[in-house]
Amino acid sequence: MTERSIIFFDIDGTLLNHEKELPEISKKAIFQLKDKGHEVAIATGRAPFMFEELREELDIQTFVSYNGQYVVVNGEVVYRNPMDIGSLEQLTKEALQNEHPVVFMDHEDMKANVPEHTYIQESFATLKIKQFPTHDPLYYKGRDLYQTLIFCAEGEEDIYKATYHAFDFIRWHPFSVDILPKGGSKAIGIEKVVERFGFAKQNQYAFGDGLNDIEMLSTIENSVAMGNAEDTVKASAKYVTKSVEDNGIVYGLQMVGLL
Repeated sequence: MTERSIIFFDIDGTLLNHEKELPEISKKAIFQLKDKGHEVAIATGRAPFMFEELREELDIQTFVSYNGQYVVVNGEVVYRNPMDIGSLEQLTKEALQNEHPVVFMDHEDMKANVPEHTYIQESFATLKIKQFPTHDPLYYKGRDLYQTLIFCAEGEEDIYKATYHAFDFIRWHPFSVDILPKGGSKAIGIEKVVERFGFAKQNQYAFGDGLNDIEMLSTIENSVAMGNAEDTVKASAKYVTKSVEDNGIVYGLQMVGLL
């Protein structure tokens, strides 16, 4: 048996293909890792409630969500990094004036500050999830939020980047941008997980494909970029596997010697 390791998997474009389906061969590989005694975890930009079914299907109890802002180890919350609400309130006011809707997100739910908007519908439709945000413009009050989405055309987020330095902005869709606490990342969330388990650097692995995976892939010693990733993402990883559509998970695990 190989030495016990921990492997972090991104979801969209990594575990799930572009139809938002989990390939059966990838599912089998996850359970093979677990059978070998390895720890398997998820590291995603999604909210916890957006991948409950996937966690149940793969029997995964440890995850980094909201790009590192909300971290759970074996079902226990071990790290929270909420947004600065004062700055968010100001940003929301400006966004409303610019007709850029926002969606507030905590660990349990998400609410939009407008009743409906085409950009919200089109962005969320690509995730192929059951939940869509309902309307509550004051959802940010009196609770911790870990991410907010702003809906605008590409480049329009620059006006917010120049003003709101408490946040990082990561575009994930032509109509939508993640707003996160400044400096928060999957890499930091992974640190919190590894602290609990005590895995050495040489026994840490990560698979990802998106721009929000760059810090994770450049930090984890044994990092694997999916073949469907952009060149900048591939450049941040130690290894590059095949596309998610071409059994990239299995090929990558074989490449690094875990299977």
